[in-house]
Amino acid sequence: MNKFEIRTQIKKDAIVAAALKLFQEKGFIDVSIKDIAAESGVSSVSLYNYFGNKEGVVRECANVLMQNTVRKAKELLGQNINFKDKMLQALEICADQDYQLLTSPGAVEDQVLSSLYNENTNRIRVEIIEEFIGVGKKEGVIDASVSMETILELLTVFGAIQSSWAKTENYKDKMVELNRLLLFGLIGRS
Repeated sequence: MNKFEIRTQIKKDAIVAAALKLFQEKGFIDVSIKDIAAESGVSSVSLYNYFGNKEGVVRECANVLMQNTVRKAKELLGQNINFKDKMLQALEICADQDYQLLTSPGAVEDQVLSSLYNENTNRIRVEIIEEFIGVGKKEGVIDASVSMETILELLTVFGAIQSSWAKTENYKDKMVELNRLLLFGLIGRS
């Protein structure tokens, strides 16, 4: 990277950090481009040049937050542990990432932020899950006759349930139960 690219990346990082802080404190609707610019020390014009609009900032925030999730998921795939345990841990990693942003005081009631965030993280989440499902099918743990499309539709339903729980006190406990139900069914481990 040349000096211009380095300065640009530093500004973008400052904008994302400021936006995440403000979205967590106030929610999406109550944060303006001016607020993000002021918090980050970058001009509003630069912010528009880099991200286009506030939704573009949310997209980048989602990408930044998901990078850590992707890294952890990739590490899990390489571990020599039972596939079901890998899958449970991957689902918990994804749920924790959402929990960090969407349950903060300003964000919890903000349907716009929740919708934009979920829309932008779902693409990344689907890529991770597809990779895990492929490994599960190869290992014979997931029935190869069930299409990827059907599995992803089921996971989408589970994701909708998860999102509806983001406001509850026992979110994490409920997610653990839901993930166990997904992987082990009503009958239990087998």
